[in-house]
Amino acid sequence: MSATFDDLRPDERELVGGWTDEDSGSSPDAVDQRIFFLVTRRLEKRALVHGGWDQLFLDPRDGRLWELTFPRGSLFGGGPRRLAVIAPEDARAKYGADAVATPSD
Repeated sequence: MSATFDDLRPDERELVGGWTDEDSGSSPDAVDQRIFFLVTRRLEKRALVHGGWDQLFLDPRDGRLWELTFPRGSLFGGGPRRLAVIAPEDARAKYGADAVATPSD
């Protein structure tokens, strides 16, 4: 059974996932599952740094840049995900100009 999640809304700027504790161990909460859905099915991957622990995505619907990080990376599997809007100038400094360039640039 696959879940359906909402696309990013214009008013959203940050999603922070969490893990729920279950008898079999930790599992992603609904926010973390939504982030995974967005980065695998809705957003376009543009670049990655730090061995893939920081990833840059483009929302093709509105042109916003989003950064996927793992703030609790010391946890097994990298821990819960964080997806947040990143300013183009910050993305350019971290990921390089090519990652942020658009066809019209």
